[in-house]
Amino acid sequence: MSREVFYGSGLRFECTRCSRCCRHTPGYVFLSPSDLDALAAAVGVDREEFLRVYCRHVDVGLAGRVSLKEKANLDCVLWENEGCSVYEARPLQCRAFPFWNACVSSREEWERHATQCPGIGKGAVHSRREIERWLARRLEEGLLEA
Repeated sequence: MSREVFYGSGLRFECTRCSRCCRHTPGYVFLSPSDLDALAAAVGVDREEFLRVYCRHVDVGLAGRVSLKEKANLDCVLWENEGCSVYEARPLQCRAFPFWNACVSSREEWERHATQCPGIGKGAVHSRREIERWLARRLEEGLLEA
């Protein structure tokens, strides 16, 4: 990425494990093949069982994707007992937050997301290079198709 970006000097972020991004709001957590392998191992089931119990198919226009399910209260299906039950094996989408295109597309978007996430603006500075590496990883890993 050669264009000038507002995060050229880096951005501060540290996950506070507040769970705001995991609970009480609808959304999708799209999985890559490596996410599926790690999650299935973390919960102790095979890939097919994990897909059946923890995932749903989502129509995103011309393609279908695999996303984690949500509980009736809109918590992530893997959220239990005050946190992520598979934190060390959580999907790339979760690990990469808030370094998503939607969050770093502009300073205004970054600041808007900061109103919902107490970790934005705190902690270590993540360099432009590190941020762009997170952005590139999704393209590299790809997504499971439903």
